[in-house]
Amino acid sequence: MRDNDGRFLAEVVPELPGARALGATAEDAMAKAQAVALRVLAERLEQGEVTPRAIRIELRVPAMTVDAPATPT
Repeated sequence: MRDNDGRFLAEVVPELPGARALGATAEDAMAKAQAVALRVLAERLEQGEVTPRAIRIELRVPAMTVDAPATPT
């Protein structure tokens, strides 16, 4: 979703209400929201505020390309 300034908003709902972030692109907003979600979960674990139910959070990681030198034959 875009806000009035043209930035993108990503939210982690319903699992983590309030975990949201803005970014220049949809991908940027998603990456920032994922980082916020991980921070919220880590803080809840540290504070002992975990609930005994499973939640699912999907993290997208950019693919990496590695160029290897050609081996002589």
